[in-house]
Amino acid sequence: MDYLSPLTVCLCMQLSVCLLGSTASAGGSLWGKKVRFSGRPCMWQLQPGAVVPALQELSACLLLRRNIATEWTGFVYKAPGGQRIELGLGGTSSQLTVWLFGERQPLEWELKVNEWYSVCLTWSASARRLRTYINGTSVSEAPVNRILPHQLAGNGTLTLGASHYVNNEGDVLAETGNNLLGEIGLFRIWSREWSAAELRRQSCADGDVVSWDLRQWKYSCPPVPDKSIHCAWSHYKIKMTTVIVHSTEPGNCVVPPEGVTRRWLESIFPQSISVHDIAVSSPSQSCPVVNNSAALHVRQPQGSRALSDACDKCFSCEVHVNVDPAANVEVIQADITALLSLPFSHNFLNLTADPESISIHPVESFHLMTKPSTTVSTGVTPSETVGPDKFFRVNTTLQMSVSPTNPKDMITKWVKETLEVNDTMLVLNLIIKENSMVQHNRLTTSSDQQKQYYCTFHVQEYNMNCVAEIITSIRTALTSKYENGSVVIEALDVAIKQILPKNCLEETTSTVYGPYIWPEAFPQVNQEMGCQKPKSEKAYRLCKLNIETDMTTWAEPDMTNCKQLVTISGLDNVTVTAGNAAEVVDIIQELVNVQLGNTSELSSSELGSVVEKLKEVVDVSDVKAAVGADIVTIIADILLSKTDVTPVANTVLNLTDRMGNRMDFQGESASLTAPCLALSMINVDADGFRGLTFGVSSVSPLLAPKIFLNQSFVSDPLPDKDVTISLPSAIHDFFTRNSTRVQFQFYGTDDLFQDPNTNSATQGGWTLNSYIVSASINNCHVSNLKERVVVTLNHQKLKQPEDEVKCMFWDFGKNRGQGGWNSEGCETWSISSHQTSCLCDHLTHFAVLLGVSRAPISEADSQILTVISFLGCGVSSIFLGITLLTYLAFEKLRRDYPSKILINLSAALLGLNMFFLLDSWLSSFSIYGLCIATAATLHYFLLASFTWMGLEAVHMYLALIKVFNIYVPSYILKFCIVGWGLPLVIVSLVLAIDKDAYGNAAAKEAASTLQSADQFCWLQDDVFFYVTVVAFVLLILLCNISVFVVVLIQIRQMRANKPSANSGSSLYDLRTVASLTVLLGLTWSLGFFSFGPGRVVLMYLFTIFNTVQGFFVFLFHCLMKENVRKQWRIHLCCGRFRLSDNSGWSRSVTVGGRCKKNHLINSEYVTSDNTSSTIRKVSDSSASSAPNNHHQGA
Repeated sequence: MDYLSPLTVCLCMQLSVCLLGSTASAGGSLWGKKVRFSGRPCMWQLQPGAVVPALQELSACLLLRRNIATEWTGFVYKAPGGQRIELGLGGTSSQLTVWLFGERQPLEWELKVNEWYSVCLTWSASARRLRTYINGTSVSEAPVNRILPHQLAGNGTLTLGASHYVNNEGDVLAETGNNLLGEIGLFRIWSREWSAAELRRQSCADGDVVSWDLRQWKYSCPPVPDKSIHCAWSHYKIKMTTVIVHSTEPGNCVVPPEGVTRRWLESIFPQSISVHDIAVSSPSQSCPVVNNSAALHVRQPQGSRALSDACDKCFSCEVHVNVDPAANVEVIQADITALLSLPFSHNFLNLTADPESISIHPVESFHLMTKPSTTVSTGVTPSETVGPDKFFRVNTTLQMSVSPTNPKDMITKWVKETLEVNDTMLVLNLIIKENSMVQHNRLTTSSDQQKQYYCTFHVQEYNMNCVAEIITSIRTALTSKYENGSVVIEALDVAIKQILPKNCLEETTSTVYGPYIWPEAFPQVNQEMGCQKPKSEKAYRLCKLNIETDMTTWAEPDMTNCKQLVTISGLDNVTVTAGNAAEVVDIIQELVNVQLGNTSELSSSELGSVVEKLKEVVDVSDVKAAVGADIVTIIADILLSKTDVTPVANTVLNLTDRMGNRMDFQGESASLTAPCLALSMINVDADGFRGLTFGVSSVSPLLAPKIFLNQSFVSDPLPDKDVTISLPSAIHDFFTRNSTRVQFQFYGTDDLFQDPNTNSATQGGWTLNSYIVSASINNCHVSNLKERVVVTLNHQKLKQPEDEVKCMFWDFGKNRGQGGWNSEGCETWSISSHQTSCLCDHLTHFAVLLGVSRAPISEADSQILTVISFLGCGVSSIFLGITLLTYLAFEKLRRDYPSKILINLSAALLGLNMFFLLDSWLSSFSIYGLCIATAATLHYFLLASFTWMGLEAVHMYLALIKVFNIYVPSYILKFCIVGWGLPLVIVSLVLAIDKDAYGNAAAKEAASTLQSADQFCWLQDDVFFYVTVVAFVLLILLCNISVFVVVLIQIRQMRANKPSANSGSSLYDLRTVASLTVLLGLTWSLGFFSFGPGRVVLMYLFTIFNTVQGFFVFLFHCLMKENVRKQWRIHLCCGRFRLSDNSGWSRSVTVGGRCKKNHLINSEYVTSDNTSSTIRKVSDSSASSAPNNHHQGA
């Protein structure tokens, strides 16, 4: 055995200590690091060269921490050129959302802010399930619709922290609106479905599809180290390219690379790192350039020779090592990288690893190792070929000097012309991606800059040449520079490996074109068979090679030339027997799929034939579970199409009922689900029967619902279930023998329950507002139960306070046998606005119907009213702000009491409008305390606004009615105490009694019904609302209307006493009425009359007038007031529009202010230059007994 030079070992150990103590980075490892998304542009996407293969099962995990409670996106994967989300994770503060093949799967789970969570998704096509794990615990398992794809599309685009789209140039760009404000770490994807135990056990293993490695990601913001993200692990896989350089002229070039590699690693690794397995490729003289100054230094004294010397080699190496005790992944990666970067000398050999090729990944376990592929000849002989042709996978990076209009077409043309020139090779499955990362890293750009492209394709060689010759030929052809005018294409690197795809095995298919037995076929062979009709034509089926997996699968057969032997109309000629029932159902399913794929609906005759033949299948013998599942799928496909099933509705309902009674299954119960349809059959023991409960939750009619069964009677509604039906123990009396079957059915569509009398005003105007659920006992009619059946149904449309709901059952005998809804034998118990319970004395199909005549306004009117509200409040806020600034800026305008009251009223209205506008935005944060504060503040300003409107009325009464000998000390101060203090007391009492009276109704309803709704923080308790809002507002409005009438009478009498003031009185009277209406808020009274036939019109008037109240305040008390306009002209205008400060108006105010009056008012509520009895301004003076400066006390 050879021994190492002591000096060399010493040198290696000293350098190892230095490097281990440094902060050397482990290549592109991201372990111990995270990606921070802080709101600035930050894009993390999978490198175009990192291909995600087509997967039939997978597991995806990441660490996630949200910093701000907003809607967020964890990751999104989309198919090439696709818009829908193939796989993704996102959510809100209280909900997770998992996307699979474009279908949304919501999950009620709160991810708290500033806390790390481990979130994993697992999916299996064969098991048709999607599981979600949080912190290692399964929180959801949802069935996957069988009509969805059976594999994840390969070669797609993946981004972290945001969704994305691909533009016309192929660039991946981030979508905005729900980007993550937080951090992500340890994102990995595996190619198999892991169980909960495996997820916990393999928590540190890196992904075999997508790993947490910087070299797989393209990014615009760098990763950030995080000491809190640590994972201790023992199993690691090392991949690298090793270069062997002979320092002396050897007599023998035979050097076993595996042995020298093991000796090298065992000598440099510490005792805690042990080598488990080593696999090396065949040595080659085609080696990467090793940029390692230490390696060059060791070899330099012996002379310098080119690497092409006969004994200088390189080889790819894959090593499994075990670390004991387990240590943090990032530490092990850095230590091993540092050790491998050192040169190693053994006798006449110098070894070093290419630093750029070193990759170290934690793996789940050590599997049987295979010989790694290399980019050079592997010495495979012709006898090792599989089938008549040889197949190779080629990965290459191209550089194009000038980008033509269609660069991908140019590259395709070049590849095919280069390799297919001698008709011995065929290029297959060519995929081209632009390497946009190169453009991103350039400091300068120009229209003619060079661009890089990644190309992946298969080569089929059918001339039976030697593998080494084929690889050399492909490499030579691709590395030759290609010029076409100004376009120059050059290959920067080429990787070629032989692949050995298996044959497609023999397969028998029964189709509507007849039965076909497809014989075993070689890869990429288009197998042909004669059509059964016409005999002269051929059917074809390709044994296709998949670019993502390098494996073969049968493609769909091409039956274009064959004639369809069976049609739906021809089903009448098919005889159903117990032996062929399954085959008949398969043919029906294929016929339905073909027909719906062509026309999206079945004709009435085709529908009748399908239903009739399914009846024969059910009646001929017991139905196997697999056959029953196919029948349920056929019915669901028809219901989801545009087919009118009304003529056969009762037939279909009876068919499913008989099928459930005749179902042959193992065990106590069986369930069948399909989109919008679910059946459960339970064989119950009569002696031990204590009741039975069936529940269903349905996220979407396009997804299969989830079923819940409980072998007891549960009267309360089950949480998170759309329908619940509980059978009492009293139905035991209807059992006919010791073993009885109970059947439940769920329908997520109303297509089978079309009552011609619903939505008819003459018949009461009812519409279906829930899913339909039924229960039955085989061969028995259950009625007149003493203990009632409890059915709880979620509303599809939220019930408003004025709505009426009613429990009904489907009466098969109604409407001359067509069926219809009947409420006999059912009592309605309304639980909430989103749920109703029914107590019924019989078993059949149940649902909740909504009274259309009492339904709220239409969705269109609701949206229009919302827009008017926000526009009006926005306009009012602007003009109320101008009004406040005007009166606060000009001291002369606020000397009298009415002006001071107007300032306070404007401030209250401004607060009301501003908080109304901000309410939805503040509510969107979904912060409990913030929502309560917002609702309470909005409540406060509403009460303050009406309080000041009432004080306006009080002041008018004192000013115009009690005009003699009235003096109130601290008049305005007392008004302020009442105007601002009374609402504060009311709101404080509500908070003290029950702070949860404030909240977000829309969020609660949306959470309970899985529907989206606009969020708005407001009073949620009806008692508090009616007492503190409705009663309070009604009281104020009654007082204000009384004062309004009295004031108008007083003004009329004043005008009658002075006939000279009647000139133009109609216009002034109109202004008087409008001004008083605005100040006293009389338009709010329209809300109490918005019912009956004119409800919608009154709601529009109510919304328009009240949202622009602030604008009318500005109009009547700023824009139309002479003294305000003059103040604007004095202080804001210039030139000839400007008035001097010593104008006649200014002097008159000053003089008027010095006069002593024996009455309280000289008002200008209605401004009139021609009428001495104006009704708005309160004089600065009072009765002779009042102090001269009494108004300043306020």
